[in-house]
Amino acid sequence: MTIRHGFIAILLLATVGQAHAYSYAAAGKEPLIDAREQLLSAASEGLDGSAILAGLSEELSYLEQHHKVVLQAPLAAAIAAKDAQGTAALLNRAYKAEIERRLEGARQNLGDYQTAKVLVVKSKRFLDLILPSLSEEDRTAADQALTQVLAAIGNPGVFGVGAKPADSQAFDSAEQALMAVLTPR
Repeated sequence: MTIRHGFIAILLLATVGQAHAYSYAAAGKEPLIDAREQLLSAASEGLDGSAILAGLSEELSYLEQHHKVVLQAPLAAAIAAKDAQGTAALLNRAYKAEIERRLEGARQNLGDYQTAKVLVVKSKRFLDLILPSLSEEDRTAADQALTQVLAAIGNPGVFGVGAKPADSQAFDSAEQALMAVLTPR
């Protein structure tokens, strides 16, 4: 291998590593999170939130269809009724469905550590919005369950050293514990 070929190989490896690191670190757009404050403001101030809801139609329709949760009509009604507390509760219901969605994806990708980890980490963004509405005990239990979900996806280690395989049973158990905490009683 010539010096030039070696330089190109190193450059390619560095570029691939940077792109991979960037995609992992990128938070990405989350319309349901991004619109939270606007929806709560519309509800508490009696403003027209229909344009905001229209912008979330695709996300809400997906959750209604695939996670059997009714969101669009109740959100519109809560906003129209100036019910900020009801709007927040409905958003939490949507966030719970988003957590389920992300964890389903992580379960399906347990053999792909990076994809599974990104999905679990993204579910944490939704969980963080639900946590303030939970009791201290439930907040702790939810955080612990998500930590266990993350541990269950395994770890590829560094060059294979310290590798830990994914544990689907531990994943399912931790996911069920998390969903139990997030289910209204």
